[in-house]
Amino acid sequence: MKRSRLNLFKATSMSISILGIIMILATVVVFAYIGISALSSTVSSDVGSGTAYDQIAVLQSDYSNLSSQYTDVKVQVDKANNANLTQAYTNANLQLVKAQSAISDAQSAVSAGKSQSEIKSRIKTAQQQLQTAETSLSNLRAMMY
Repeated sequence: MKRSRLNLFKATSMSISILGIIMILATVVVFAYIGISALSSTVSSDVGSGTAYDQIAVLQSDYSNLSSQYTDVKVQVDKANNANLTQAYTNANLQLVKAQSAISDAQSAVSAGKSQSEIKSRIKTAQQQLQTAETSLSNLRAMMY
């Protein structure tokens, strides 16, 4: 009888030890999964914002080129001394200012860590506004000649 109790105690304590080891391993696996998932999410977010920074850099470059074209046209408009051209230039220049504002808005969204859909929306708005400013400049040039 003493032997069977001893064997039962050994079996029970061995079972408890094995279950403890399994629980520890399961806990480690769960924490590792959570850590890897968080790291993967961070890396994906960084890659997305890197692409957004590249797009914003392209927009700023396009804006800079367009701004210099507006400056050249301003000189010609001033020489023409025509009130209609001056008004048209003012309206077109307003579109350029709106484009700069949209680019700044997109850049602030990226810096603030907004969602990817919000960033994409703001970049698309900036691209459209820049296109509108280019169209306005083309229309102004057409009025001049």
